Amino acid sequence: MTGEPVLNVRDLSVRIAGLHILQGVSFDVAPTGVTVLLGRNGVGKTTTLRAILGLSPRAAEVRGMVRSGARTLLGQPTHRLVRDGLGYVPEDRCVFAGLTVAENLRLAEPRTGPPAYDRVFELFPELERRGRQRAGSLSGGQQQMLAIGRVLLGDNRLLLVDEPTKGLAPKVVTEVAAVLERVAARVPVLLVEQNLAVVRRLARDAVVLAAGRVAWTGDANELLLETALTRSLLGVGAHGTEPVRAAGQPAQPTGPAGQPVRAAGPATEEPS
Repeated sequence: MTGEPVLNVRDLSVRIAGLHILQGVSFDVAPTGVTVLLGRNGVGKTTTLRAILGLSPRAAEVRGMVRSGARTLLGQPTHRLVRDGLGYVPEDRCVFAGLTVAENLRLAEPRTGPPAYDRVFELFPELERRGRQRAGSLSGGQQQMLAIGRVLLGDNRLLLVDEPTKGLAPKVVTEVAAVLERVAARVPVLLVEQNLAVVRRLARDAVVLAAGRVAWTGDANELLLETALTRSLLGVGAHGTEPVRAAGQPAQPTGPAGQPVRAAGPATEEPS
């Protein structure tokens, strides 16, 4: 990682309904490019994003530190974080099915500054063509484009994107990955993704969660080159991800500050 991190997460702990989902998670997000958050199902990836954004359930117990520069984010209301430039694309897309594409976009217009419709329609020309169509009648890929487009109407310091290619056809996965690649050229992205082909294309830095803790951090390509490590931490070949060829000697896993850590076993927490 070069430059000061755009986000620092330290000792993040989340308890929900008696389950200790996150157990002291610490990592940094690079100021440019894509940092990918990986792990098997149920290790707390989505829980991590929601905790950063202040979207944990009301009864959840959230502790730790999340900072962006000099700003403390943990405990701040979500609307304030979004207004300050923290963009979020949720796993389930959360489009308003009964509203048109244009109405969905209009609801996401920033309060300050003009909305960047030119940027959105350049990336997603189909959204402009389908402006009068109800969002609920769009395909899954089109809804994903709408979910990303809404966030891009404003200026963001960091985007948090959760499983953007989940359930999409291969052709659409390629299209979404290409858009995220262009987006990441201008704003840093913290990405949760299971498709290792997408990870290989987009990510520079990787953070792997296992059993609610950070099990590995480092160069994403280095991780993907180590078949034994990816099988241990990610279950390569499952969940529609493609196998990765081994190359070189196994890397020494490291923690957020560069200290060696051991790979943890599979998680038992609630689905991420």
